[in-house]
Amino acid sequence: MANERDEAGSGAGDADSLTHTDDDGDVQMVDVGDKPDSSRRAVARGEIRLTQSTVAAVEADAVEKGDVLATARIGAVQAVKHTWETIPMCHQIPITNVDTEFAVGDDRIELSVAVETTGKTGCEMEALEGVTTGLNTIWDMVKAAEKDADGGYPDTRIADVEVVEKRKRRVESAE
Repeated sequence: MANERDEAGSGAGDADSLTHTDDDGDVQMVDVGDKPDSSRRAVARGEIRLTQSTVAAVEADAVEKGDVLATARIGAVQAVKHTWETIPMCHQIPITNVDTEFAVGDDRIELSVAVETTGKTGCEMEALEGVTTGLNTIWDMVKAAEKDADGGYPDTRIADVEVVEKRKRRVESAE
């Protein structure tokens, strides 16, 4: 039976530590049934770079499609809740909290998504899904303003998506 890597990430880069394959190399879901429940938190962040005029329109709530940040927040939360449906072999986990935070700069919007759960597996994929979907939602809402004469997006890009925090604390049983 395959085991998940420990929280320190041991085995990174070691082909023998791949947890989603069996001894024959077949893909499988990791069995977490025997793991104790833990209180878990993961935070991911990323940014979308935009033209200054687009960022100004977002701040002024002057984007034709509506409130960009409110819509991106909904998209991020929805993505967190549905991560197990879009990432193969990802467990469906009970989400206990999702926090989203935007930081608006002159030419970019940063999104941080914090996810909390209590269970047998972590929630960093959920945090990453929240960030990428939230940023894609922003792109979708402002794409008309970002397009150049040829229909391209020379100033628009999503960058620096990463997990910036991961915590795990074992939950003591009440027996």
